[in-house]
Amino acid sequence: MTEAKAPRHGPLTGVRVLELAGIGPGPFAAMLLADLGADVVRVDRPGGPGLGIDPAHDVTNRNKRSVIVDLKAPDGAARVLDLAERADVLVEGYRPGVAERLGVGPADCHARNPRLVYGRMTGWGQDGPLADRAGHDIAYIALTGTLGMIGDPDRPPAVPANLLGDYAGGSLYLVVGVLAALHHARATGTGQVVDAAIVDGTAHLSAMIHGMLAAGAWQDRRGANLLDGGCPYYGTYETADGRHMAVGALEPRFYAEFLRLLGVADRAAAHTVVTRWPELREEVAARFRSRTRDEWTAVFEGTDACVAPVLSLREAPHHPHLAARATFTGHGGTTQPAPAPRFSATPTSVRTGPARPGADTDDVARDWDVPQLLSSPANPQRKAPS
Repeated sequence: MTEAKAPRHGPLTGVRVLELAGIGPGPFAAMLLADLGADVVRVDRPGGPGLGIDPAHDVTNRNKRSVIVDLKAPDGAARVLDLAERADVLVEGYRPGVAERLGVGPADCHARNPRLVYGRMTGWGQDGPLADRAGHDIAYIALTGTLGMIGDPDRPPAVPANLLGDYAGGSLYLVVGVLAALHHARATGTGQVVDAAIVDGTAHLSAMIHGMLAAGAWQDRRGANLLDGGCPYYGTYETADGRHMAVGALEPRFYAEFLRLLGVADRAAAHTVVTRWPELREEVAARFRSRTRDEWTAVFEGTDACVAPVLSLREAPHHPHLAARATFTGHGGTTQPAPAPRFSATPTSVRTGPARPGADTDDVARDWDVPQLLSSPANPQRKAPS
């Protein structure tokens, strides 16, 4: 395993990751590896990505370093291969075949570094009828059946931002695959390709639901099941001030506590009687509309009724529990989620803010021993040391 010269913190200290810049799940996966302590070098293209926010606020580029390489320049592929030769992991999110055409595909990289774990992040995967098609999170989760599970039965499926596909079904599965392949590479000296497709990961997330469906415990339609909003004691309700409370009182003792505090204890018998759920939902909704969100929060505070206020993104960091755990942190004036999960022996942290494109070329050229970076077309003012 290559030992990074720059100081790092976290269980992946000493692991070198090369990220070929993209948008969405690829950068997030690389951020997670960086949060865990890996030395992540992002190869940005001249002019930046086609989509994206101001680099100064792109939290997914925290804890990384950046160099600029023009892969379409005559020596662009060579510069990337120089870095890949010294890396443990490479992450790319191009359409199938693009990395190969640019000269930085798995075969090119493994010719220089047989131990390299080559992580590929796509929506449709490296093969199949749709592999070459464009797409985004919403299309991937639509085909897997997961989007169709979300929302009210009499309205179109609700869009869960891009959390379910891009980040849960995509980034997290890429990271799991990369870490497993890295373990294999350390044991055998042989790297491999990790094909992380959002459709595969998102489908995998629904494993429990498919089991329930096969057992007859799940109806294949929205808003008719225990965990999809069909159950009146597992869902969200509007309060008097137009805000919302979330209820998850599934177990009998939690359900009983919920009803008692809500003031409808006489509805205990409706717990498992599905035919009585509609009337129970109406009564619960009416009760929640009688007070504000903060008033209901106070009612359920410190109880096991499994009820919580639905907070906004700006409110969440100030919740007493999240504040006590430092679930969110501030860095460079930006409030952001802290690295997760937590480690007892190798704690993680937000070490640096978002990497600015090309800002770390000197340091990376020195630390990774790739002086050629200093004379690449993207850095014409620099000359490699003699």
